[in-house]
Amino acid sequence: MPDWYRDAKLGFFIHWGLYSVPAWATAHGPGGVLAEDAYTHHQYAEWYGNTVRIAGSPTWERHQRVFGTGTSYEDLADLWHAEAFDADAFVSELVGAGARYVIPTTKHHEGFCLWDTPTTAFNSVRRGPRRDLISELHDATRAAGARFGVYYSGALDWHVSDFPPIESDTDLFRFRRHDKLFSRYSAAQLTELVEKFSPDVLWNDIEWPDGGKDDDDDSLAALFRRYYAAVPDGVINDRWGVPYHGFLTREYSHVPDIMEPVWEATRGLGYSFGYNQDEDASRSMSGAQLIRLLVDVVSKNGNLLINVGPRADGSIPELQLAAMRELGRWMGLNGQAIYGTRPWRRAGEPAGAPRAYTTTGETVHVHLLDPAVGELELPAELTGRGVGVWSGGIAAELDGSGVVVVPEQVRGEPVAVLTLR
Repeated sequence: MPDWYRDAKLGFFIHWGLYSVPAWATAHGPGGVLAEDAYTHHQYAEWYGNTVRIAGSPTWERHQRVFGTGTSYEDLADLWHAEAFDADAFVSELVGAGARYVIPTTKHHEGFCLWDTPTTAFNSVRRGPRRDLISELHDATRAAGARFGVYYSGALDWHVSDFPPIESDTDLFRFRRHDKLFSRYSAAQLTELVEKFSPDVLWNDIEWPDGGKDDDDDSLAALFRRYYAAVPDGVINDRWGVPYHGFLTREYSHVPDIMEPVWEATRGLGYSFGYNQDEDASRSMSGAQLIRLLVDVVSKNGNLLINVGPRADGSIPELQLAAMRELGRWMGLNGQAIYGTRPWRRAGEPAGAPRAYTTTGETVHVHLLDPAVGELELPAELTGRGVGVWSGGIAAELDGSGVVVVPEQVRGEPVAVLTLR
């Protein structure tokens, strides 16, 4: 586990593909839908290519109404132009929000590759935007001083498969290719990505085809060896289906306490990764909610990989942009309590004003999650600290009682940080 990854704390996912043209999924909130309806009413817009094939689903009905009967999912490539996309400006927003690493989807389950690959003509240079979007994002990310990673869908590729649509969790593991030819196809694509971009993170999704789990030259083991030879401080996630990983992933789930293994929380700013035009403010995180999520994750030994889902034209939707910019403003004041930190003895307290803890060496950062409470009672372990500073450099009055008054200047913050030395 490289130190750069543990210190980074905040990365941005980018889910962008053909699914960004319809930009639609059944919009629902944290309660979701009944399990038997989960795939027919899939909340992820990036799953459009599967949901549209489920006859009678809301996506199937809408697709025919909007695009016309007989228009296939793959026909959408001719409607994708990315005309407003400026990689430098796009990445500047992510880095401005505090991102230390950026991971775009190079190929999602739809099979459409966003880089110039000879393995398939179904790519963004031969179709759609007619641009190598991953090269543009890579160059912009490196120029901005951030780390660059790649997302790749290892075992699902609907473009080169003839399976029925996935309608259950059982189907998810049944309707995917495991043959040797497909495993070589996947290995060739991931090898290209490693050779072209030397990614700091390899983020695989939905397993790896079983045909590539032996130990020949096209195997996953051989691919890992080549990757680490090319990128010695690279890191991988845990979604390969083999007993080897760097960090653990948790998707749209709450981790209740500190986890000893390094982990990464990931989710969209809404309830979809790909842009869903039907998600309004009630289904999208505010800046305050995003800040509190980051603090919660970091206090428990995790990184947050938050997703931005651009429109088809390459612009960032206003709801997402507003939350990102509020996060960036907060990080400008409090980044020292996030970057490079480690968990304290515990993530928070069972009672009293809600808070989270992070540490930098012997320094403890107390993240007050509701500054409007007006005062903070410190635990016994911290009452002897002699110097305290609030967000923005405001000196804290420490009288030894353990009760600290929250200054008016920070009571309106989403999270106020008290740093104790």
